[in-house]
Order: sequence, then C-alpha cells, then structure tokens
Amino acid sequence: MKLKKQLTDNRSYEQLLNHYLVEKSLADKLKKANREERKHIHETMYGELFSKVPDHPRLTRRGSEQLTITANKDKFSLIKNHINKSTIFVEFAPGDCRFSYKVANDVDLVYGIDISNQQDQNGEVPENFKFIGYDGYQLNDLESNSIDVVFSDQLIEHIHPEDTKLHFELAHRILKKGGKYIFRAPHPMSGPHDVSAFFCDEAEGFHLKEWTYKEMGGLLKNAQYSKFQTIWSKAGIIIKLPNFYFTITENILSLFPKRYTKKAAKYLIPSLYGIAIK
Repeated sequence: MKLKKQLTDNRSYEQLLNHYLVEKSLADKLKKANREERKHIHETMYGELFSKVPDHPRLTRRGSEQLTITANKDKFSLIKNHINKSTIFVEFAPGDCRFSYKVANDVDLVYGIDISNQQDQNGEVPENFKFIGYDGYQLNDLESNSIDVVFSDQLIEHIHPEDTKLHFELAHRILKKGGKYIFRAPHPMSGPHDVSAFFCDEAEGFHLKEWTYKEMGGLLKNAQYSKFQTIWSKAGIIIKLPNFYFTITENILSLFPKRYTKKAAKYLIPSLYGIAIK
C-alpha cells in the first residue's frame, strides 16, 4: 500500500502496515457487531491489538517516563480550572491510570472507569483512587447525581457511533446538577487521526467516528445537557470560543476538497474540545 504520510522515525513501513491491518480488521468486526456482541469484543480487543502490535505507540509511551509526564501535564491543563479539593472526579478510559493518580493529589476522590484494567502495576495507588470496570454500557457502581467532573481524552472517537449518545447519557446520570463533562477528541477535518492516516483519507481503525462540533452539539442536546461550552486549544493555549465559530468554520471548510482544507483545519479547529454541562 502506498504511504499517504511520512514514516515516523521509530517505526518501519512493515510495522505501520501490520498495525493498520490488525486495527482495521478488529474495527470492521466491531462495526458489524450488535450491541451484545460488542460487549464481548470490548473485553478482548485491546489485548489482541497489543499482542499483535507490540510496537504500538501506547505501549512505547508507557515505557517513557518523560512522555508520560508531558502527556499528563497537557491533560491537566484541560481540567485544572474546574477542580478543587472537594471535587469528586471521574476519568473514563484512564489507561494506565497514571493521570488519574496525578489528579488524586488535587481532588477529594477519583474514579477510573474502563472496559479493561490497565493500571500501572509499578506505581503507588493513591488512597482516594478507585478503579471501576464496566462493559461500556452499564455502570451500577456509581450513584446518580454524585460526580462533580467527568473527563475523557481521546475516547469519544473509539466509541461505536450507535453507542456515543448512550455514553453521554450515562455520564449525565452520574453528574450532579451543574456538573461538567470535559472531553477532548480528534477533529475529522484534519484527520484521520488513527493509524489510517498513513494509508487512507478516512479513519478505518479504532477511530470508529471522529466527530464535528456541529454533530456533537446536536448529540449533547439530545442527551439533555443544558450547555455545550466550546474551546479552541493548541500547544497549551486554551481559548473559549462560541460554538458558532466552530460550526461556521466547519461549514466553510466542507465546501472545499479535503486535501486543501486538512492543513488549515489543524490550526482553525485543532481538536474537538468542549465542556458539556448538566
């Protein structure tokens, strides 16, 4: 297959192609599955991916203390103005949970919620942290109206499009009135942002859907959120901008072929970053 993007320094063409083919195969299986079948696929998909792609960036990042520190610093910048010592905090898809461990220093209580337990076994687990495993659909371990802040980073694009509204409804249920769901995800106009970027123009791997601001605004309204605060963020700079900036920009960029708008979108709409308020 012909490359559409320059090779990275640390991965060969063969490694990237293997990653792409494995991820696409698993993603195709997930897309075709019904909800009950997806529950079972969720339990094993990442284990299968990592076993077949041992050079996966998520695995190599775990081995680098500096990369972890940098990534966690970036994520903390997204939430730091929304938490305090009395905050009860939830992170969906916390991965190795090292970011949740960091947040635990600044809040009252932290829950890490994921479909598989990937906790760092070498790190010291804070006393005010609890991991909750779930199937992606049912979350019975948390009471309704009990959480101040929910957070996810690079998660929404991995959820099956038929399940995304359900995910936000689940978060809405556990949030207190006025509580916030802070999330960041890749924007499709500068994508695709999974391994597909090296071989095609649309996401075909584990990014099952990369959402626009217009699409997300409609979904959150249907999920009964009272407000959607939209934010521009790049290289540590965070600016609150009205939703119409993003939707108008999306409308204008959609008028042109993607090959012309992709680079512009990286600056005009760096990511899908917002705060859904109950």
